[in-house]
Amino acid sequence: MGSFITDLKNSFNKGNIYIQFIYINAGVFIVTSLLGILWMLFNRNGAFVLQYLELPAWTLQFVKQPWSLLTYMFMHAGILHLLFNMLWLYWFGQMFLSLFSAKHFRGLYLLGGICGGLLYMIAYNVFPYFSDSLYYSYLLGASASVLAIVVATAVRAPEYRVNFMFIGTVRLKYVALFMVVTDLLFMTSGNAGGHIAHLGGALAGWWFASGLSRGHDATSWINRCLDCFSEGLSFRRQSKRPKMKVHYGDKAKDYDYNARKKQQSEEIDRILDKLKKSGYNSLTTEEKKSLFDASKK
Repeated sequence: MGSFITDLKNSFNKGNIYIQFIYINAGVFIVTSLLGILWMLFNRNGAFVLQYLELPAWTLQFVKQPWSLLTYMFMHAGILHLLFNMLWLYWFGQMFLSLFSAKHFRGLYLLGGICGGLLYMIAYNVFPYFSDSLYYSYLLGASASVLAIVVATAVRAPEYRVNFMFIGTVRLKYVALFMVVTDLLFMTSGNAGGHIAHLGGALAGWWFASGLSRGHDATSWINRCLDCFSEGLSFRRQSKRPKMKVHYGDKAKDYDYNARKKQQSEEIDRILDKLKKSGYNSLTTEEKKSLFDASKK
């Protein structure tokens, strides 16, 4: 088990940014699914608890759980929901990184999710069509974030060709256009909130890619926040570590002592040689004192 976890950590750390986000989404899905099963075994309503990680349409409920604007984009309703979103994230994540940086990816993933979530809440609170479902509608899924990645890639490289099974080669701009038009046509369907969020993500992708070509990075503020958060965690971990004290003093003292000892020994040898050659009276007062001190040691 320990080896499996170690391999998983290494795979996460060595993987590209889109691989890391796939790991995060899959990990959140596994943990929340297991918690849901555990609550059901104890006859508890696990879905009610997990709703605090999903984005509510009703603004008064959102005030009670503002963190859900970030957490909802890592939640999924089922294995197929997760699978399709992660496949799109994997395919287009590779293309995105050939045009933009890893920091742009993480920033746009969050920006797309935020814009999708905000447009979802605005639509549900503004249009009377959604009034009947306003109070019990919740949004979850990475679709808005994924569509932001798709549209940004299409804006930067519209003529890029994508191969689809049974369809053949299609230019990327038509893939993005098809997805956006589909969401527009199904805005009043059973998954209206999801389609509206997709459109918010698409707008975020267009805003990012078109702005970046003019020198404006719409994800810069998100990346600054993430960097500050990361630096804060790193500082906290370092402050909790026991301080490692390195003492050089003893070695320095030993070195000085040995040097002095050698110098004194050489001086005594010189004085003794002089004594043998010229006698005691030839020694200076200082030499006599040194010889006397050495005889006492």
